[in-house]
Amino acid sequence: MRTFILPATLFAAFATTANAHDPASDPATPVFVERLQTDVETMVSFGTRHTLSSLDDPERGIGAALDWGRAEFEETSAACGGCLDVSFVEREMSGRRIPEPVMIRNAIAIQRGSERPNEVVIIQGHIDSRASDVMDASSEAPGANDNASGSALVLEAARALSQKQYPTTIVYALLMGEEQGLYGGNLLADYAMEQGWTVKAVLNNDVVGGSCGSDGVCDAEHVRVFSEGVRADASDEWRARMRSLGGANDSPSRNLSRFLDKLAEGEPTGLDVRQTWRSDRMGRGGDHLPFLDRGYPAIRFSVAIEDYEHQHQDLRVEDGVTYGDTIDEMDFDFLADVTRLNVRAADVLARTPMPPVVQSDGIVRPDVLLEWEPVAGAVRYNIWRRRTDERDWSLRSTLRADPAADLNSVVLAPDRGDDWIFGVSSVAADGAESPVSSAVPGGQFYPLPVDSGE
Repeated sequence: MRTFILPATLFAAFATTANAHDPASDPATPVFVERLQTDVETMVSFGTRHTLSSLDDPERGIGAALDWGRAEFEETSAACGGCLDVSFVEREMSGRRIPEPVMIRNAIAIQRGSERPNEVVIIQGHIDSRASDVMDASSEAPGANDNASGSALVLEAARALSQKQYPTTIVYALLMGEEQGLYGGNLLADYAMEQGWTVKAVLNNDVVGGSCGSDGVCDAEHVRVFSEGVRADASDEWRARMRSLGGANDSPSRNLSRFLDKLAEGEPTGLDVRQTWRSDRMGRGGDHLPFLDRGYPAIRFSVAIEDYEHQHQDLRVEDGVTYGDTIDEMDFDFLADVTRLNVRAADVLARTPMPPVVQSDGIVRPDVLLEWEPVAGAVRYNIWRRRTDERDWSLRSTLRADPAADLNSVVLAPDRGDDWIFGVSSVAADGAESPVSSAVPGGQFYPLPVDSGE
């Protein structure tokens, strides 16, 4: 172990190029709005994609939609020389809103990493739909924005990103059973645990294809990113440490949100991230929540403004108001912009090393000791700080990785621990930089131990 003493002067940092969008090298160049619209139209054509609809009908219902989605993944895989492992992940499940056991089936495509295949980035969206009555499996439920939009995004992301090879793995997933109670999300989160994946990030896309709300207000310039504050997997012991040492605003989900906001600053489309600091919309939920429950970093992309007349509604006209989640209420240019942001985010995340596990000691001392274990694939580390009442990180210094070090250690002076939150990011040889890992209890991008906070 080597300990460096870093004064307050900011060290020169290496500039990253994640936001320099040369069309020839931009991973989002292959995203086409026409293809997104065609995919949404196809999903709507299945009539309903309700979880309790038929799994066997080749033309109508959730089974037909999933078969089609899997076939799209297989076509994408064929185009990249078989680079995707395509399959159904399924399990019979029952419970709230599923009174009798139903086969819950997710269509997934795995693009294996060439160097660290166990590190995984997941891009997902649920493919099921619903009408006004959540138990109505027979009425027309086109589910255009909720959530053919997110499913089309996943398919298009696979087409774009499969044209490149990455050191870590990308998983594309179409999930079933969200409207009935996050069944597909739970199934995939369990699958991730069973596979022993190190989940770096889950990008959940749910209702990402509209720009106008039910009150007539429109916003095509922003996409909301929802992130939890206090970790869902924190025990009472961990929560006590967070109260004492900080951590309520520094979950990996929250830092993933900050990462996406920073990335969006260079979006050529002008789409900006609106960080929404709650796990999901008030009183509602999405398929990122099961991952948070298990300690995996996960966020939700969703439209800036929701249209409640065209979401979870039977097709009808009532008092002069047209209801129903139909294609004509969508904004496909907006959907394309959100897709491009997902693609660019996954491109960076699949190239970065894991964010390090960082600890700090600033108790009763005029400086702060930061320590973190070396990370595979990192050539340097960026050290970040922010005032306790600030939203965003500021770069503090840069430290080259020492291949011989068994522990990285720096002393920051005269930075007083009571006044700052500190964090460290990992940087790959090509400049791809991970999200910041906060040096607070629960800041690490790994599930928390269940037995002790030590």
